[in-house]
Amino acid sequence: MSEAAILNDNEAPGYVVSRQGAPNFVEGRRSFFEYIDLGTQEASEGKIRIQVTKAKQGLVEPTGWHKHLCDGQFVYMLDGYLDLAFADGTVRLESGDSIYIPGGVAHNETETSDTFDLIEISIPAKMDTEPCDPPAGMPA
Repeated sequence: MSEAAILNDNEAPGYVVSRQGAPNFVEGRRSFFEYIDLGTQEASEGKIRIQVTKAKQGLVEPTGWHKHLCDGQFVYMLDGYLDLAFADGTVRLESGDSIYIPGGVAHNETETSDTFDLIEISIPAKMDTEPCDPPAGMPA
């Protein structure tokens, strides 16, 4: 659960605190992942979303080619690994690695470790996902 505070009536929303001992689990794009909302959507009035994603099990099949309808998405791997396929090949993100993906860039999550934790940031907070065809020469 997040704690939010308004600084005063004349200012934008103030700070938000999320506690490790009281995670705010929310629905997410993938049923095999758990998502923890860190409260930034409300505190920023929809400007940014930051969440923790945890694998409940390893990826059993690729997610399929898709793109996100947003300005951008940033992922920082805390633990484990995640493979992402792009038009020019596959990128493996491991603990301590990060990636920025501009909105509208086609990609496919193809493999993960059995467990992983990552932090994902999207701008704006509302990020829709749309299936798309694979780039030329890439498998479906």
